[in-house]
Amino acid sequence: MTRSVLDLFAGPGGWSVPLHRWGIREVGLEWDEWACRTRAAAGLLTIRTDIALYPTWVFTGRVVGLIASPPCQAWSMAGKRLGLLDQPLVHQAVADLAAGRDTRASLLTACRDERSLLAAEPMRYLQALHRSGEPEWVAMEEVPHVLPLWKQYAEILRSWGYSVWTGILNAADYGVPQTRRRAILLASRTRTAIPPPPTHASVAEPESLFGPGRERWVSMAAALGWGATDRPVPTVCAGGGPGGGPEPFPSGSRKALTDARDRGTWTRRKAGTGIFLASRREGPGYAEQHGPRENRPAGAPAPTFTTEPHRRSWSLRSNNQTNATVRRADEPAGTLFFGHRANECVWEAEPTDGGAVESIRITAAEAGLLQTFPAAYPWQGNKGQQFSQIGNAIPPRLAAHLLAPHVGRNLTRDDFDLAA
Repeated sequence: MTRSVLDLFAGPGGWSVPLHRWGIREVGLEWDEWACRTRAAAGLLTIRTDIALYPTWVFTGRVVGLIASPPCQAWSMAGKRLGLLDQPLVHQAVADLAAGRDTRASLLTACRDERSLLAAEPMRYLQALHRSGEPEWVAMEEVPHVLPLWKQYAEILRSWGYSVWTGILNAADYGVPQTRRRAILLASRTRTAIPPPPTHASVAEPESLFGPGRERWVSMAAALGWGATDRPVPTVCAGGGPGGGPEPFPSGSRKALTDARDRGTWTRRKAGTGIFLASRREGPGYAEQHGPRENRPAGAPAPTFTTEPHRRSWSLRSNNQTNATVRRADEPAGTLFFGHRANECVWEAEPTDGGAVESIRITAAEAGLLQTFPAAYPWQGNKGQQFSQIGNAIPPRLAAHLLAPHVGRNLTRDDFDLAA
């Protein structure tokens, strides 16, 4: 029987993208309707279910690896933080499940947030599979504050014969254009569990006797293709990137840089013909000098724009709070997270004339690329539903590095091109 990788809380496919490319069979369990639709459009095998109710016995003898990125309201720093009071209950549920005692029903009645105990669900599956000598390996990921819970899981897994590593990793160290820090658990029955060697650093390293040094962190501009001859910069296109048109954010319509009649629109033509720019106003005297307006190949010079985009320095603001992370386009983004009005991620440019700061809300397509999903990933749902999926997912490039040793892959820095 061919065994599969079981992906709990599979989301839109952050863990799935590398496994799917490698031809490794994966079964994802997910409850969110739109994440399931995205997975279906991406060709990923999915069971839409409430993980807390789904039986574990159906997977016995069929699982080679278990993945989990459970929601962790008990460790969330957002909102009213009522879930923080549930942490002891989550730890108790994990201990009880590891011992074969299912006390979730009684513990749930004491929880301030009914979602808190979902962080204990991976142990329910692990305990059931352990009786049949499965799985061979485990990989789990969540926000840094969850590390104490991962350490509890690690202690139990070691008592079952696993080698386990837990710690905090920065996604930027693995080629993700985002300094997203995450708590990681890696466990294996067959090999020593260690974190993957980083491929990137905040400052590029020179080659040494031990081989090539790490490359510089990937910038947002590099990930989005800005500055290349075949890609626009954000000020040129009101849609904010290749293939973009105006993409309103859930909380309101997207602010254009100039009046609608001034905007250019990037459109993708038939395969192999590139991206073309159709300008609605080519600048004073353009028609007299060059004839009527025309579409321009991506490699051709852009027409005149009233906002003079080439003179702007763009930065990405992670939310609309006073303590928001603000990073220049030639740096990695801060951690991207969505799902609340306070988490509106916007591009900002300082004006050249001393006026107000101009801002454009990030598009779902841009956010997906900054999470290292493929450019053509088939996101489903409205903009809010897409942003929620993207913000909750593990970056596929980070997932690839975490999974590669367990599935016999030798991953290099050149694998998983951001524009693939």
